[in-house]
Amino acid sequence: MMVPPDIEAFEERAAIAEFDGGLTRAEAEDVAARDQGFISAQYYWQWLADYVVNKGYPR
Repeated sequence: MMVPPDIEAFEERAAIAEFDGGLTRAEAEDVAARDQGFISAQYYWQWLADYVVNKGYPR
């Protein structure tokens, strides 16, 4: 079973990459997603959405 990604770490990494690294938000999110083993932010967000819908993630 795969554990949900660390959303706080994702957001922090993306913010650092965007502001300190001079990347666009989309580029920064791709960096943050790759840090957690995803190929892009699109796959990160899709995995998270599927997890919430299919596993009944607590509100």
